[in-house]
Amino acid sequence: MEVSSPCASLLEVHDRSPERARWYCSQLEQGSVLFFPTVPFHLAEADREFLLALQLSGSWFHKNISYRPTTGILRGVSGDGEDQTRLHRIMQDFSSEVTQFVANLLTPYTAQLRLDFASFRPIEEQGRNLPLHQRNDLLHVDAFPSRPTHGARILRVFVNINRTASRIWKVGPPFHALVPQMIQAQKLNPPERSVLKRTLARFASKLGLPVRDRSRYDEFMLYLHDWLKENGDFQKTSPKRELAFPSGSCWMVYTDGVPHAAMSGQFALEQTFIIPVAALVSPEAAPLRVLEAATGTAMAS
Repeated sequence: MEVSSPCASLLEVHDRSPERARWYCSQLEQGSVLFFPTVPFHLAEADREFLLALQLSGSWFHKNISYRPTTGILRGVSGDGEDQTRLHRIMQDFSSEVTQFVANLLTPYTAQLRLDFASFRPIEEQGRNLPLHQRNDLLHVDAFPSRPTHGARILRVFVNINRTASRIWKVGPPFHALVPQMIQAQKLNPPERSVLKRTLARFASKLGLPVRDRSRYDEFMLYLHDWLKENGDFQKTSPKRELAFPSGSCWMVYTDGVPHAAMSGQFALEQTFIIPVAALVSPEAAPLRVLEAATGTAMAS
């Protein structure tokens, strides 16, 4: 189902035939949220119940539990023993299942699909006491301070494993419809890092030093992430739509291109993928290309 609105659209997926793959990619890239009423890959009910019981029975984990598929590292958990071993296996299985699903559904991406972190989010979003830039209930686009993408896109897949409650989001207009207007109106004033500083950072990163090799694009997106959250007028007056993702549902979205906010919800699984611009079917809608067109500046380096 698609709804006409300046905000990101919700597209319910029933036909997963290969012939639809390119169209689904294009819809995602242009700001749609793909919605699946039931989880479209294997997720064992016993594993779901185990994850729900963790929040109820103990305090041995932290806010979000993260799993790094490429290294097998599980973070956000204290202690060891059978529960941690099982949690590691559940996150590993979830990451593997969702990766296979995305590779089969979005075949234009398959050869260049880059696996990023997975997470389990057991904390209720509504009423969380977080610093401004960490708040999830304010409209924002995603940018990773520790993992610059140099223009590649951030695709995320979510599953609401809550037994009864929906996960409530708000979404705004897609990046390509929103940000050029802000730039034209001179509302945005990102800091400009000198070529020398970027060169030094790149050199230090190649030497293995803890310095992030960020492109102009990464710096702009980090600035935009913070600016959107800081801007009370934008949060109040920008067009927005509420989306409810029921218990047992799944959705995927380019969170770098759709301003979004998690208003309420508890117990979600998530897997992130990085998609290079070369794999996109509508590259003109990519934030990198939108920013380059709007500013007249190459931003990937």
